[in-house]
Amino acid sequence: MNCRTMSTSASITELEVQNVNFPPKVKPPGSTNTLFLGGAGDRGLDIHGTFIKITAIGVYLEDKAVDCLADMWKGKNAADLADSVEFFRDIITGDFEKFVHVTTIMPITGQQYSEKAAEQCVAILRSHGTYTDAETKAVEKIMAAFKYETFLPGSSILFTISTRGSLTIGFMKDRLVPENGKAVIENKHLGNAVLESIIGKNGVSPAVKRSLASRLSQLFCENLK
Repeated sequence: MNCRTMSTSASITELEVQNVNFPPKVKPPGSTNTLFLGGAGDRGLDIHGTFIKITAIGVYLEDKAVDCLADMWKGKNAADLADSVEFFRDIITGDFEKFVHVTTIMPITGQQYSEKAAEQCVAILRSHGTYTDAETKAVEKIMAAFKYETFLPGSSILFTISTRGSLTIGFMKDRLVPENGKAVIENKHLGNAVLESIIGKNGVSPAVKRSLASRLSQLFCENLK
């Protein structure tokens, strides 16, 4: 699919989720591109009947994502997009850069976060038939990157998913996005699985999915008049 770069500057705004501010544009670690905020929302868990919000998540996309996705999805309203597994699959596998910014609301250790993330990614990779020795080693690298980390409220975990297939993992604890990540993992299937764990069919954040659907449906209209 050939995608043109379309301007999103005029209509993209920041979003605030649980007192966490996601700016409209950001340059992710390990990237030379500036990406726009596609959507943001919280992720939580039901603990003994009480929904506890654990993290706030922003998903950023390269500008050309609007053109790539509009070919198939223009004319669909936000509700239709939010209910479409195929729409989010096109975001996950699209030929454009993605960036996931996860900010902790509750304290969590790196081991706790990586174990859960690895479990979700392995399940996704197995469901697609893409869990080979290469992915096993890539998951081990994720675990190693998080091993000695602790995330207090307000700390951030960063994932840059490049078009060539690399996954850059970074950590932000001083409100400044680092230029480089702590680890770079060359495995396209794993990079896609990280994003799918958030916005895929069984993604952990329905709020992020609704936000992406709403903002992208508006961008399709604005850029294709």
